[in-house]
Amino acid sequence: MLKSLFAGTVLAFSLMTAQAADPAAETPKPVNPVLKLATTTSTDNSGLLKEILPVFEKESGYQVQVIAVGTGKALKMGEDGDVDVVLVHARAAEDQFVEDGHGDKRYGVMYNDFVLLGPEDDKAGVKGTETAADALKKIAEAKAIFVSRGDDSGTDKMEKSLWKDAGITPEGEWYREAGQGMGKVIQMAGELGGYTLSDRGTWLAYTDKSPLTLVLEGDEKLFNPYGIIAVSQKKYPDINHDGAQALIDWMVSPEGQKIIGDFKINGKQLFIPDADADEEEQAEDLPEAA
Repeated sequence: MLKSLFAGTVLAFSLMTAQAADPAAETPKPVNPVLKLATTTSTDNSGLLKEILPVFEKESGYQVQVIAVGTGKALKMGEDGDVDVVLVHARAAEDQFVEDGHGDKRYGVMYNDFVLLGPEDDKAGVKGTETAADALKKIAEAKAIFVSRGDDSGTDKMEKSLWKDAGITPEGEWYREAGQGMGKVIQMAGELGGYTLSDRGTWLAYTDKSPLTLVLEGDEKLFNPYGIIAVSQKKYPDINHDGAQALIDWMVSPEGQKIIGDFKINGKQLFIPDADADEEEQAEDLPEAA
């Protein structure tokens, strides 16, 4: 009897030792490993997600399915319970999403800024302006081609607010609404010799592929923060809330923030990590106008 108990104790100890020595055993596999993330085309087009998500997946055991759309569509997918978590960049819309009970809490993740792009010859004379509103006034006066996202994305929302600041309702042959992602819009504006508004991350990823040049930057209005929000488990009990929170916790962790900050293209940093940072102060630190 004693021998039997001793043998059982040895076996149990051996199993515990083997599990402790096995790194995979230290992180239990998620009950639901598939995690649906709705995010912007800028995080996808820039290459950021391809850089950071494999690290999270390897460490956590989750498999992230990325749906890259405009911010408006991403938030609508969260509102409808079609995804588990959203990573977007339209602060007012994000706050409203949480206030309306569609999401639990917004976490700041990173920021960059928007930039105005145009043809090398800058036919509208935008380079002499200091604010985005003044730049858009010159484009409208010259009736120079402007290619808009036109897709209710965070970039589209920003652009529409800038036209409002300029006191202009853009319309006519010169104003083209593409209904496309940022990479495609940069390509279209380049082919047409026109102007467009882009997030800096996507622009840096496309600089070598486009004839466009940066014609305006530095306006505080162009500050572009990104936030991540888990879809409400109270509203949708069956969503993968554990996976959503695991991704959020990882992205705002020192490790996640470092990987985001280290991501560069041609030596240039695309996103500034900013978990728990003061966004008003960050907006004052944008690059000086070109």
